[in-house]
Amino acid sequence: MKYHNEIQRRRSFAIISHPDAGKTTLTEKLLLFGGAIQTAGAVKSNKIKKHATSDFMEIERQRGISVATSVMTFEYHGILINLLDTPGHKDFAEDTYRTLTAVDSVILVIDSVNGVEEQTRRLMEVCRMRDTPVIVFINKMDRDGKNRFDLIEEVEKELSIQLHPMTWPINSGKDFKGVYNLHAKNLRLFAASTKAEEEDTLQIADLSDKVLDEKLGERDAAILREDVELVDTVHGELDSTLYLAGKVAPVFFGSAVNNFGVKEMLDTFIRIAPTPRSRETSKRRVNVEEDKFSGFIFKIHANLDPKHRDRIAFLRVCSGRFERNKYFHHVRLDKDVRFSNPYSFLARSKDVIEEAFPGDVVGLFDTGNFKIGDTLTEGEEFFFTGIPSFSPEIFKEVVNKDPMKTKQLEKGLLQLTDEGVAQLFTQFGGNKKIIGCVGELQFEVIQYRLLQEYGASVEFRAQPFYKACWITSNDASKLQDFTRFKSSNIAEDKDGHVVYLAQSEWFLNTERTNNPDIEFHFTSEIHKEN
Repeated sequence: MKYHNEIQRRRSFAIISHPDAGKTTLTEKLLLFGGAIQTAGAVKSNKIKKHATSDFMEIERQRGISVATSVMTFEYHGILINLLDTPGHKDFAEDTYRTLTAVDSVILVIDSVNGVEEQTRRLMEVCRMRDTPVIVFINKMDRDGKNRFDLIEEVEKELSIQLHPMTWPINSGKDFKGVYNLHAKNLRLFAASTKAEEEDTLQIADLSDKVLDEKLGERDAAILREDVELVDTVHGELDSTLYLAGKVAPVFFGSAVNNFGVKEMLDTFIRIAPTPRSRETSKRRVNVEEDKFSGFIFKIHANLDPKHRDRIAFLRVCSGRFERNKYFHHVRLDKDVRFSNPYSFLARSKDVIEEAFPGDVVGLFDTGNFKIGDTLTEGEEFFFTGIPSFSPEIFKEVVNKDPMKTKQLEKGLLQLTDEGVAQLFTQFGGNKKIIGCVGELQFEVIQYRLLQEYGASVEFRAQPFYKACWITSNDASKLQDFTRFKSSNIAEDKDGHVVYLAQSEWFLNTERTNNPDIEFHFTSEIHKEN
């Protein structure tokens, strides 16, 4: 209970959405309210030179999309918030899935025009696996979109979660007039703004008040009264225990680009969002209130600052106090390590910190000691569990276009694949390097970064593989025979684990049937404790 007060004032969450739903724009507005930045960047506009704070890689600024999780820390009304902005693009879903293991809740952004989209469903499935508390922000209400009741019904049906409206919109598109706060009983009239200001709110405890007719017009005032009566009858007050259990999602309406409806959500978030939670390990459940430090690495990013070729490992603190210059136990390597310059982040800008507490995300300068999933403790031997590494779906051979840069290429491949967005395989008995990814866009990012950050020029040659399976067996001779007979389909991942590259689902099923003594694994989780 030593650090109880520090734990209580922390909130860690990720913003997730389908691409283009407005997730990075919403991140900017939250940072504005926290005073972390003064002006919001335009995520996509080429005319405006300011770019979104959370898009720190050059390729992100060029393409106008987020391809890596950004970590930002800011304070709002005495609450310390660790915000993780995740990539929306499906090709970078693995980075997003892992990020969800490092947060205690999420804000899901939905585009009011397009409703629930493919990636929204995938992300929600991951949240449901862990019963992660979810707040929904329905964005772009200033555009002509779906009917508000239809949207609520669609989200509930498609995502299998019960919604609880906290604000209610008055019209949408060009007729959008504002939102009524069902909890605080006040009305905020829509005004386009890019600043974080306390806009005028109209306190309306009684909806029969004639002021409503003056401000909205009789027709819209009548519709709002009818809507609110219906919503109140169906939903009543929010049961925060159901929200914390991941069963009910509070929902807010607004327009992130106009900074409208964001403050209501942020005020509710700091009031109801979970404080840091206890976590499972390979040995026992670690209580968040324990005195001794523990934490795990959920992300690695090479060349955060291209001038210094640095490599940063992102650590989620799970218990106790992390201290600068103190020795901690690296469980996998069985050695003690210390950090003289641990960082807190606002995207690319870094501040050295002296200490951190559960819920905090700390950047650690890494010389190659860390892998995703590594655990640090004060001496105890355990691993935090449930940090996924999935089988890739697209495989391509790396072809070096400049043999003079072979060393740079090998270093670049190792460092970029350490980040976890792609996997590196070396074909058995040769030097053929194969990269496995979830989506095509990752190859473009890797090719770009190899050239820009390491000076290595490559092209990719498609390989006829369907899936990578990590293989294990209790009978070493059976495993040896299998790898010898199937050598053209056998590779090693960069940790030296044997992988079978199947050409098709049929080939994979055949090999599983013909080799009952060999186990085929679709994630590398099996090797985490080796």
